[in-house]
Amino acid sequence: MPMAMVSIKDVAAHAGVSPGTVSNVLNRPGKVAPATRERVEAAISELGFVRHGSASTLRAGHSRTIGLSVIDIGNPFFTEVAAGVEDVASELGYAVILGNSAGSQDKEERNLRVLAEHRVRGVLITPSGEDPGRLDRLRENGISVVLVDHPAHRPDQCAVAVDDVAGGRAAVAHLLARGARSVAYVTGPMTIRQCVERCEGARAAMRAAGLDPAGLRVAEAATMTARAGEKAAADLIADGLPEAVFCANDLLALGVLRALLRSGVRVPEEVALIGYDDIDFAAASTVSLSSMRQPTYQLGRIATELLLDECDNPDTHAHQHIMFQPELVARESTA
Repeated sequence: MPMAMVSIKDVAAHAGVSPGTVSNVLNRPGKVAPATRERVEAAISELGFVRHGSASTLRAGHSRTIGLSVIDIGNPFFTEVAAGVEDVASELGYAVILGNSAGSQDKEERNLRVLAEHRVRGVLITPSGEDPGRLDRLRENGISVVLVDHPAHRPDQCAVAVDDVAGGRAAVAHLLARGARSVAYVTGPMTIRQCVERCEGARAAMRAAGLDPAGLRVAEAATMTARAGEKAAADLIADGLPEAVFCANDLLALGVLRALLRSGVRVPEEVALIGYDDIDFAAASTVSLSSMRQPTYQLGRIATELLLDECDNPDTHAHQHIMFQPELVARESTA
């Protein structure tokens, strides 16, 4: 059943409760027994029910808003992407509702449900997982979706991404070219596609240099923050430092750099270090950080242009898969 046609009465019948109970689950969930609430929420999910937003939006049939869902708004990478999104949206008379999933698929699901309730025209999303069902439900409700910093695996889907395998390969090839033979990869959760693909690229660079890719030391952190990078560096120091470290983003790399310098390790003389994203802080750190630059602002701009073209010109819109190549920026940390 299409989402727009599912009513509270439909949900109530499916869950075996009254429409009033469904209303309480939506608006006053604390008043409903947990078992009943779970049954109603399951019915909402199974039927794809979306409650109505404002009356003015419903009268217009759509709103002048779009949604942006990212996995870590605390990362300057996504802040810059959001700036590109907001600039284009503002130029074309749209407002942006921002959601931060923090890498949680459950939180992402809740955020997408809220966006659907507000009847946004479209959603830009860096998904926290590979489950396409959540995005399919948006499309069934007439909401266009464009992937940001994530490739599409279907022809009926726009996507703007960066080649992370190529980025990981270039980063480690740069470390190997300066003489390093032992390399550690400090990464966030390997459930994140970007972390996995950058690791694939790193191993490909080692293989191309005649080294065993299994020799890449992988230090997986729970978060991609400077604090997590510091802890990872402490573990590397305790276990024996490699000659070079590649970090899956610049925040991790800045944390690694801070921990190395605090321990008296000279960068790059003893350990070469490279990050990823080339955020503003990379060039301004105590030892300027080499990094793989991504066109972050352009990612946001182009993705938004594609989304609004799909929203406003559905009959002539052509889906596009745009893949940027990252750029090596060499600084003092690998000099």
